[in-house]
Amino acid sequence: MLAFIDNFLNRITMYRLMFYYLIALLVVAAIFGAFGMLPINPAALAVSALIILAACWSTNKIFAAVFKAPANVESAYITAFILALIISPIAVAPFDVAGFWFLIAASVFAMGSKYILAINKKHIFNPAAIAVALTAVALNQYASWWSDGNLQMLAFVAVGGLLIVRKIQRFDLVITFFAAALASIMLFSFLAGLSFNPLVTAEKALIHTSLFFFAFVMLTEPLTTPPTRPLRIMYGLFVGALFAPSVHIGPIYSTPELALAVGNIFSYAVSPKSKFMLRLKSKRAIGADTYDFAFTTGDAAGGKKIKFKPGQYMEFTLPASGPLGADSRGNRRYFTIASSPTEPDLHLGIKFYGRVPDEMADAASSHTSSFKKALLALKPGDMMMGGQLTGDFTLPHDPTRKFVFIAGGIGITPFRSMIKFLSDRGEPVDATLLYSNRTDDEAPYREVFDEAARTIGLKTVYVATGKQGRIGADLITREVPDWKDRVFYISGTHAMVSELKTTLREMKVPQSHIKIDFFPGFA
Repeated sequence: MLAFIDNFLNRITMYRLMFYYLIALLVVAAIFGAFGMLPINPAALAVSALIILAACWSTNKIFAAVFKAPANVESAYITAFILALIISPIAVAPFDVAGFWFLIAASVFAMGSKYILAINKKHIFNPAAIAVALTAVALNQYASWWSDGNLQMLAFVAVGGLLIVRKIQRFDLVITFFAAALASIMLFSFLAGLSFNPLVTAEKALIHTSLFFFAFVMLTEPLTTPPTRPLRIMYGLFVGALFAPSVHIGPIYSTPELALAVGNIFSYAVSPKSKFMLRLKSKRAIGADTYDFAFTTGDAAGGKKIKFKPGQYMEFTLPASGPLGADSRGNRRYFTIASSPTEPDLHLGIKFYGRVPDEMADAASSHTSSFKKALLALKPGDMMMGGQLTGDFTLPHDPTRKFVFIAGGIGITPFRSMIKFLSDRGEPVDATLLYSNRTDDEAPYREVFDEAARTIGLKTVYVATGKQGRIGADLITREVPDWKDRVFYISGTHAMVSELKTTLREMKVPQSHIKIDFFPGFA
């Protein structure tokens, strides 16, 4: 079952998954409302959702044009549906004029916050959270979290939410938040002198839909989440501690949106704070349907120089080409930076599924997303935006550690960055790279690893899975006799990484000696 789920998650972007999830919740809520299982009117819910969607879409377009920034259409849709699920639907007969303006104001605040409440083109707050916090102050209108406490809705919120958290691998953040939120709720219940039973208090807290929806949907928003695991854990603890409704400063009591907004300030303080403009310098084929894109940064691109650690990844935004604009997968992707910080240009190694034309400027196969079609169509001098630099898949500072790098296909990119960095600095490394591809001609960046063999003693073993099969325990023990003394780094598809992690654990490799590369690698 897990293999089926992971296969599904590998084939869908996080933004598309979130989009479908929110639509499903709205449809389920409308059905429950129609049968009297939820105190809402389905027609009112539909009208409210359409008003919010239209307002978010148009506001996003206007602000994107004014600020000359790419319009992330999928972001507008997702924010709109979140607002529709936390703001009570307006009455339609008679029409609720005040409620209508509440929806409009929340939508404008949400999308406007991404452009106005931003520093160096990086927005600070979760758009939906700051919107309802601002409407509470400006209009005395509050988010109701109207599905709260409905057990039927809770089942759908939880199941879909867990799929999202599994997709983006943020269980550390969510579990930490739940623990802190429950502890905070119980503590303030005790301090308030209420009849206190920890089990009963926890049970009451856990049946609230808002706790799960908040954690799965709003807390995990990538652009307002800290970049590394230790910081994410601190973030979860901080927001969870503020989540209890009894938390207050004077007359101001905590709400979910206020807790998140305050947490967003912490996240911004500890996260990279800029977005970067990248100018395409060149693109070249480096393997079967695999291309290397080289971008100039810093002054050459009219922006700041990017400072990163080898192995980290970024989110990239590119307006879709063609008359239909972006498809449902949106105009944003995460890619690992393939270049080393020692190189003047930023390199991305990208695999295109389906035959790619030799000219690379025409549309690729129907399986290729609008984002990748737009990427293929870039000409030297064209611009792309990068931001949200993040990732823990980096080398330790201890130069005496011994490593095994295992890469599958385009999962080689973080190792290309690490190995090029070590090679350029002349730092010897006791490492073996096991690099698997379907055929020998599908292994990009060979020249980097050949150079590293000469300069720093890297051992590279190329594995053609079409002839030799997958990398397993037999190959590892044969090529790396002292494997028990090494730290393993694994990067590739989710299925490959999971399979190799299981293999290593069966070989009694300690969990602390296994590092896996995960980024929300959207196809």
